[in-house]
Amino acid sequence: MSATSGIGVSQDLSAHFSTAVESKDIRFIKVSIDNELLVHDLSVPVQGTLAEDLAKLQDPDIIGDDVPAYILVRLDEPPTQWLVIDYVPEGTKIRSKMLYAASRGSLTRSLGSSVFTDSIFATSKEDLTAEAYAAHRRHVTAPQPLSTREQEIANARAAEREAGAHSYRPKVNPVGHGVGLKWTDQVEDAIKALGQGEDSGLALLNIDVPTETLTLVSVTSASVEDLSSALPTSEPSYAFFAWSHSHSSSPRRDIIFIYSCPSTSPIKHRMLYSTSAYPIYMVAKTLLPPDTVAARRIETSDPKEITEDYLKIELKLTSDNSVPNASEALDGGEKKPFAKPKGPNRRR
Repeated sequence: MSATSGIGVSQDLSAHFSTAVESKDIRFIKVSIDNELLVHDLSVPVQGTLAEDLAKLQDPDIIGDDVPAYILVRLDEPPTQWLVIDYVPEGTKIRSKMLYAASRGSLTRSLGSSVFTDSIFATSKEDLTAEAYAAHRRHVTAPQPLSTREQEIANARAAEREAGAHSYRPKVNPVGHGVGLKWTDQVEDAIKALGQGEDSGLALLNIDVPTETLTLVSVTSASVEDLSSALPTSEPSYAFFAWSHSHSSSPRRDIIFIYSCPSTSPIKHRMLYSTSAYPIYMVAKTLLPPDTVAARRIETSDPKEITEDYLKIELKLTSDNSVPNASEALDGGEKKPFAKPKGPNRRR
């Protein structure tokens, strides 16, 4: 069962993939989501090189122009390694986009993450050609030039090493995600899809602490009544909640950033989540329509207190007062005081 979307891998798909791995005569396996399961759709045998076989994906009987799917691709060298293509055409419905974004991790984990050594996100069949794949490989293998900001960081770190500086400095992620956190593609896709929707919905995130990576836990169509039970009570988490409501002068849909950190969480986790919360909020603002993002962030140590009445109070909602959004107020706005984690007791 998937930890992100509730979508699991069917036994039939597992069997087809295991057979393909052993036989080495299957080039493509098409996977679809059907009845809340990842299922085997069809298989295409190896007939030439990968570049030659990619032409088969232009066949509408194999890949439709507007039907999302995952495509598992056996590589030429070594043939034990696979590429996963997340094919989600531009015209795909928002719910399907969110479902495919949230289920990709479950697919690769269930079939064996170690065999999948590359991935491609495709939005049209033009992204599935031999030329597009060659361009992708050139991009992946090309040395990445440092940006001005990255060069400044490299120079600063070199200067610190030369000077023997050992003082603490906050981590900086050159790509802009803040406090050194890496973001998975699933996180960005889920946040973007949330911004494009029309109904209430919840994207739940957490940090993989050993790798300091922001990951997607789940995407659900949670209502405000479901919110308190949807947030973990034993570990920190972040959530972006899209709330369709009528608590303003006119019905509207606001996306609210929630940071939950139970007081029983380990001190290291609490400090990492605390320092990462604001940068995550700021990056998410660049991924979402500006007039939908609530400027006031919600922070709590008890997820059970996140009720409709609580949100109305925290967001200062009245019948004639709309939620201030990120383009109408100072970034971050006022927020409930949130106690910083205490450090360990000093030994005497």
